[in-house]
Amino acid sequence: MRCSTPLLSASEAAKQLGVSIKALRLYEQRGLVTPERTAAGYRNYGPDEMLRAAEIVALRALGLSLPQVEQVLKGDPQSLEPALAAHEAALEAGIRQLVDTITKVKALRADLARGQAPADGELVRLLNPSAEFSTAFDLPWPWGGERFELREVRPLNYIIGPLGSGKTRLALCLAENLPNAAFLGLDRIKDENTAARLEADAALTSRVDQTLAWLIDEGAAESEALTALLVGLEAEGPAVLVVDLVEQGLDQATQEALIINLRQRAKVGARPLFLMTRSSAILDLAAIGPDESIILCPANHSPPMLVAPYPGTPGYEAVATCLASPEVRARTEGMIAYRPQAA
Repeated sequence: MRCSTPLLSASEAAKQLGVSIKALRLYEQRGLVTPERTAAGYRNYGPDEMLRAAEIVALRALGLSLPQVEQVLKGDPQSLEPALAAHEAALEAGIRQLVDTITKVKALRADLARGQAPADGELVRLLNPSAEFSTAFDLPWPWGGERFELREVRPLNYIIGPLGSGKTRLALCLAENLPNAAFLGLDRIKDENTAARLEADAALTSRVDQTLAWLIDEGAAESEALTALLVGLEAEGPAVLVVDLVEQGLDQATQEALIINLRQRAKVGARPLFLMTRSSAILDLAAIGPDESIILCPANHSPPMLVAPYPGTPGYEAVATCLASPEVRARTEGMIAYRPQAA
């Protein structure tokens, strides 16, 4: 009988499933899962609801949009085909990377047999491939030449700070110093060459159209700003991409759909991204995962610092203070900080 099995609260269920409470609420709003309610109105998740929610989480991890998840759960398996094909491709890429690593290990062992020690940094890159994108450089004004080091680049990296903190300068420095990196600025939105690029590159157009359709299924609104961003994200070439104010011109629903998509890209080995943002929809501190990092540019022009996404850790409150909802960001767009005139 179900009464013999402990029921989980929404927070307990979310923690066990590895998703946010917000995600569970979204599944419920779409009618995908229906938790029980206590007399006081609190949600409870039993074994059946947890199994159903786990299926949804698994389908989402494969890259399915919520409408596609709904179709699969209703018994239509066709939506699974492209997702499984993409997952198979990601697994094959992982196998190729593993084979490449084994080859490097064998080469190192052969060198050792000949009395040749590994080159500087070779063992670090072998054991931690993300160290390939590490960088160190002297910070420009307003930091006055202080040294900044980033020893590990995660798939998703957020750059945040208050107005005048130097976060744009840091972003530009990262684009200049990280191996094969590019900077995607705000001029992307009014770039007159965007349409020409799409017309000239059928493969890029296909990727943009596919991602745009996925985002629209998730509730995003098609716009010039979104298309311009997707052209930058889907373009081939750079190994690392630094994006200026990723939320620029996007409403809340679009931002929420976008960050879901970017997190799914990160799980299948897409190139690392650095996202400048001040939006709580993009940088949801309650949803930060192990593949993500936060870089804060403090207001007092102390060197940029990595911030752990836990209340009470150094820099956490400063990050939270910088964030605003998409509605507030839209109302304050174009405003500048007040600076008193010198006497």
